[in-house]
Amino acid sequence: MSRFIRPPQVKSMGRGAAGAAPARRADEIKFAGAPLSGITSDGLFEGYASLFGVADLGGDLVMPGAFRESLLRRGAAGVKLLWQHNPAEPLGTWHEIGEDRRGLLVRGRLDLAVGRAREVHALMKSGAVDGLSIGFRTQRSRRDEKTGLRRLEKIDLWEVSIVTFPMLPEARVSAVKQQFPVGRASERDEPRVLIDAIRRASAAFLQPPR
Repeated sequence: MSRFIRPPQVKSMGRGAAGAAPARRADEIKFAGAPLSGITSDGLFEGYASLFGVADLGGDLVMPGAFRESLLRRGAAGVKLLWQHNPAEPLGTWHEIGEDRRGLLVRGRLDLAVGRAREVHALMKSGAVDGLSIGFRTQRSRRDEKTGLRRLEKIDLWEVSIVTFPMLPEARVSAVKQQFPVGRASERDEPRVLIDAIRRASAAFLQPPR
């Protein structure tokens, strides 16, 4: 039995279509931390973009079933494959996206006709880059009053990116968040400062030379 929920394919407008909405970033981003596998010479790869029930450094837990409705609505074709959550740098396409017991399992292919995709492919094969991260909007969540953790129960998945730095220690090609939960944050101040510093360093590194 396949591990994937195979949602229906969805159609989208071409980039050059008149009246097309401008590219925008997701409300939140989150690394998964599970290593990529099956990286082939023609750009195929797979990995976990999110892990269920594992708290990240931002104090969030993604719950099983959180992606189900979004996947049924968008399908794998409706989720973008990006570099570092940058909508201006698509790398290829996702062929399959689905939930299993462990988390959100994805399979995709880099478009090796694109220069950046060839660079990322080389970095993935050498092990220099091995992170996956989701860009999403939280649609339903609840906070555990005892632990302060936010449980994400329903997520609208916009994109899955190949990234450099994972936030979830157990996952490698996987999860940072752009937006941190409010409240009970004092014990998480140090991880947040570290994450912010990593993100600023990444952004500076990715800026083109002047």
